Parts: sequence; C-alpha cells; structure tokens
Amino acid sequence: MPLSVLDTAPVSVGQSSGDALAASTALARTAEEAGYLRFWVAEHHSMAAVASTSPGVLLAHLAASTDRIRVGSGGVMLPNHPSLVVAEQFAMLEALHPGRVDLGIGRAPGADPMTAAALRRTVDGLGADDFPAELIDVLVLLGVPVTGHAGSLRASRLSATPAATSAPEVWLLGSSLFSAQLAGQLGLPFSYANHFNTGLTLQAADAYRTSFRPSAVLDSPHLMVSASVLVAGSDEEALYLAGPSRVMALSLRSGRPLGPIVSPDDAAAVLGEIDTVQAAEFFEKFPGTQIATTADRAVDELAALVDRTQADELMLTGTAFDLATRQHTIEAVAARWPAVVAPVGAQTTARP
Repeated sequence: MPLSVLDTAPVSVGQSSGDALAASTALARTAEEAGYLRFWVAEHHSMAAVASTSPGVLLAHLAASTDRIRVGSGGVMLPNHPSLVVAEQFAMLEALHPGRVDLGIGRAPGADPMTAAALRRTVDGLGADDFPAELIDVLVLLGVPVTGHAGSLRASRLSATPAATSAPEVWLLGSSLFSAQLAGQLGLPFSYANHFNTGLTLQAADAYRTSFRPSAVLDSPHLMVSASVLVAGSDEEALYLAGPSRVMALSLRSGRPLGPIVSPDDAAAVLGEIDTVQAAEFFEKFPGTQIATTADRAVDELAALVDRTQADELMLTGTAFDLATRQHTIEAVAARWPAVVAPVGAQTTARP
C-alpha cells in the first residue's frame, strides 16, 4: 500500500509566499527520503492561507528539486482553465520528467465565483455539465485513449506536445458521487477527498467500483483516499498542534474571514474566546476527519480507513503552523506503516 502526500503550500502568520513555497519544497524532499510514492499540490486562489495557486509552475520546481518521487496536481481545477492549456502544461512536465508526473483533475473551481470568472474570463464552462467533455478533451490532447469518446473536433485535431514518448498519469479527483461515477465510467484512477469530511467516502468508493468500465488505462478500479493527519508525542500535544486547523475549519464553515494560519497558542486563544456551548455544537456538527494523535494510533486509524474503503493507495495531508510538525508527521507515519512502497516512477495504475 503506497503512501503519498498532498500539500497546499500553507502560509502561516509572519510568512511570505516564498517562505511557504520553500517549506513545501523541503516537505517534498522529506517525503521522498521517507519513501512516499507521490507528492501532490493543490490549486486554490485568493486565499490568505494558501500559496499553491498554480500547480503546474510549482510542480516544475518540485520535480527539479527532487530525484525520484512522483509529483502531481491534487488537483488542477479544470473549470478554471482551457483543456489545451492544462494538457500542454502537463505534457511539458512529463517531457521534462518522464515517468514522474501525475495530472489530478478536479471539478470544483477552488475559488470564489469572482475569482473563478476572472481565471476563465467568462462564466461559461464553470458548470458541472461541461466538465466531462472538457476532461475527455484533456485526455485526447494527451494521447490517452478514451473508449467510446473521440473528444471535440478541435481536440481531435490538436496535440499537447509535438513528439511525446509518454503521458502523465491522469487521475480524477472528487468529493462527490458525480466524480466517482465519472471516473469509473472512463476507467480512470480515482482519488477521493476523504479529508473534506462530506460523509460520502464509502458511498463514493462503492459508486466508483460499481460504475467502473475497463479502459486502455486500467483493467480494474484503482482507488486512493486522503486523510488529514497530524502526529505528536502525546494526544494532548497533537490536539494542541491541531488547533490552527480547527480555527481554519471554523472560519471556512462559518463564513468568517480566513487569514494566514495562526500559531497553536493563538489558536487556543481564539477557540477559548468562543462560547463553549457554541464551539461544542459547531464541532459536533462538523466533527472533521482529522487524525490528531500519536504516531502508533494514527497508523492504526489509517489502517482502519483502508480496511473500510478497500483503497489501493493512501494520501496524507494536514494543516499545521510550522514545517517541522508536517515533516515529523509524514516521517513518523512512514516509519510505522506496515507496507512496502511501490518503486517510484512505476506506472502502478496503467496496463502493461
């Protein structure tokens, strides 16, 4: 069972964007040294706490800063970009770093409506109805066979790069049954955002497997699930270090302004100022799926998640104030994970 990492290049109080991106680079190197298979970066816009706005640019840097680990998008939000632009960017990444590039594609804009419209320069193409056709166009442009779908006439006449010798590994991402079913119908590997806590993880896993049709990419379903994880020497310390993520969750869910990630001490102060009954009701309503505990207990909980979902891969993510906490988490979990990581660069999901 391979382990991988999803990162957002989080920006903490007192940090610059450059600081956050340097920390992500250091985390990618740590993940590679610890034996992780993939290091993915997210796409978010106009968020004070997230520096990962352009996955393609960041991935070029991360691939050049590492040697073996696969790098990928978790994901590129396709409604924000023309299909040709996405295909060209990742075809170029694959040409520069063959066998190491993953293109994870998502359906959400990853931004507020005004930012999404500014990215696309139009409100057209931002709906779910257009997503399957644009996804197929990306596959066609990359030369990935899609059974029963030729793509648009424009895509069928174009190519993402002049003389490709390989293609990036394309994944569909999602936190809904729609994406799960679409991934199954197209025969693509599917990564489910369990850390979003939509309550649909098991239903999505079942929908993906039920709808799966063998393709030129996969003979059988290939599912990855994510988990938000933070480990420390004790449960009390882990919960203390998880305070900034709880403040972030509170802001996102309650519509409060979302600033940079606060320190654990400041998070404790913020949470302490909230009426205890109100806070209890909030976290009861939105309990989250974060695993914040000791490394041994975290591995047990991750193994239970794999058992429930029958996932083929597991991706760790997490929000913390400092780089050291994130590095310690992925090192400690990897040291205890009872599995052998697949060789880096292997096309684990593709047919021979």
